[in-house]
Amino acid sequence: MKIELTEKKIWKKWAASSLFVLLLAYATYAVSSKSVKSVSASDLTFQIVQQGALDVYSNAYGELISAKERLLTAPALGKVSEILVRPGTKVTPETIILHLSNPKLEQEVSKARGDLAQQQAQREAFKYEQQSERLNYQGRVADIEAEIEKAQLELSVNEELMGLGVSSKIELQRAKLSVKQETSRLAFEKQKYKQFIEMQSYQLTQRDITITQQESQVALLEKQLADMHVKAGITGSLQTLEVELGESVQLGESLAKVGSDNTLIARIRLPQNQADQIDINAPVNIDTQKGIIRAHISRIESIVTNGSVLAEAVLDDELTSNARPSLAISAQVFVKHQKNAVYITQVAGLRPRSKQTVFVRNNNTDFLEQRDISFGELSQGYLIVNQGLKPNEEIVSSDTSKYNQFKQLSVTK
Repeated sequence: MKIELTEKKIWKKWAASSLFVLLLAYATYAVSSKSVKSVSASDLTFQIVQQGALDVYSNAYGELISAKERLLTAPALGKVSEILVRPGTKVTPETIILHLSNPKLEQEVSKARGDLAQQQAQREAFKYEQQSERLNYQGRVADIEAEIEKAQLELSVNEELMGLGVSSKIELQRAKLSVKQETSRLAFEKQKYKQFIEMQSYQLTQRDITITQQESQVALLEKQLADMHVKAGITGSLQTLEVELGESVQLGESLAKVGSDNTLIARIRLPQNQADQIDINAPVNIDTQKGIIRAHISRIESIVTNGSVLAEAVLDDELTSNARPSLAISAQVFVKHQKNAVYITQVAGLRPRSKQTVFVRNNNTDFLEQRDISFGELSQGYLIVNQGLKPNEEIVSSDTSKYNQFKQLSVTK
């Protein structure tokens, strides 16, 4: 009985081994049959990998804005009495946007004008007073000159009489003294008159200064009153209006903003990962949907907001027909010139800055193999290849997602 049990176990062992071999062979056959799939060439499209110098541009978005903007503020306390222009309207420097009213300011202007007229009248009256005082001085000088002539006449008569022995010596001395005294008096009076003229000049200058100050005050108040008719100040369009009819505003409060229409710049949001590679004056191609405008970067901010950095570009070409402030644009910003770049034409499904698995033609044969590819930047329709492809190789650019389970494909005609 022991011999029979041993023979039965050996038979079972051989049967199990045979079954395992059969299963292994079947699995191998199944796997090998799925590792290669035949695909018609008409169902596939190919891209040839290229190599050469390539200008790398970064895709960016933004909008056109006015190069010249003017903020309109309230020149004085007032109330919005009339609105003549609404946002979007074309304006010139003399276009009145709105009217502000302030009765108190009108009263101040009227009072300042009255004070100025009074001061000017007082100055004219003061000039006549000064002229009268000068005439009085001139009269006193004339009187002294007449006294001198009289004294000289007496001196001359006494000298003749003295020669004839008629006049006494004391009379002659008295006449000489009189001439000397009147001459000294005349010199003193003329000196006083000169100083008086200078004093009058200073007094008149002081009144002129007061009038000039009052004129400046009147001009300031009149300008404030004129500015209550708020004008655009520049040629362009009204961009924003921040007040409503009947609203009271304070001095310096923002009323509206006007921006130029013909002088525009581009505000661009650069990707954060490329902003530090872009230089000032870097070329930019701006697409307005109705044409391309060449420009160059003029300013790059250092603050990162939502993954982008704000920059401004000056437009070098003429504006397209649809160019206006706040127009959404796309832009290509020059980053660098890359020598011997490996790249392909970008098609749907191939994403920049990603790692993807694609089918590559194997040595110009009819077999395609899966390969992991690392893509870099997308520049003007060209996708840079960082790793995984060589120049002149061909990759399948059509959708092959249904063949992803196969490592290789066989291309049939």
